[in-house]
Amino acid sequence: MSTPNFSCRDPLLAKFWDERFGEQFTPWDKGGLPAQMQAFVTSHAPMATLIPGCGNAHEVALLAEHGWPVRAIDFSEQAIASAQQNLQKISPSLGEMLVQADFFTYTPPFTLGCIYERAFLCALPQKLWPQVAARWAQLLPAQALLAGYFFIDADAEQKPKGPPFCITQQRLDELLSKNFVCLENSAVTDSIAVFAGKERWQVWQRQRDISS
Repeated sequence: MSTPNFSCRDPLLAKFWDERFGEQFTPWDKGGLPAQMQAFVTSHAPMATLIPGCGNAHEVALLAEHGWPVRAIDFSEQAIASAQQNLQKISPSLGEMLVQADFFTYTPPFTLGCIYERAFLCALPQKLWPQVAARWAQLLPAQALLAGYFFIDADAEQKPKGPPFCITQQRLDELLSKNFVCLENSAVTDSIAVFAGKERWQVWQRQRDISS
């Protein structure tokens, strides 16, 4: 896939993502559901779930099918439009679960049991990672889960360019260990090329606030 000539190079701007979804240039998109995510959904009782930076929101149909309340959000208008088109092929009602919104200010209409992470953290430069981790902790009550895929690279500090922006496991632990405990950390065997060999499926559980 050749890269179109995009005018915006700043992933912190919605225009960056609007241009890419508008041109259907989404090389980070698997185009389906990864195995560990499917296994997670089918092995747990339904949990109200938020999907930040949802992109084409492939996961929404599976979650809804298994009775999980879900909201998938993206601050890119074109991403939401693309997700609408994708999901309406399955069921028009699925589009009601999509919201154009900013993760840092959006409040879901239900108490969350889970946040699903899929190429959201790695879409953002590292200067925003503490804010992302803090917002995860703010949105999730005690015992709720942060589950998904993390782009791990031991040499991440020598690779500042992106997206995707990789992270070291040590840095991820530093961001999350204050409020979460890791329940699962396993290798991923069905990654697409851009993430191959550097994705980890992880499940983190929100711990009770120290102050509570």
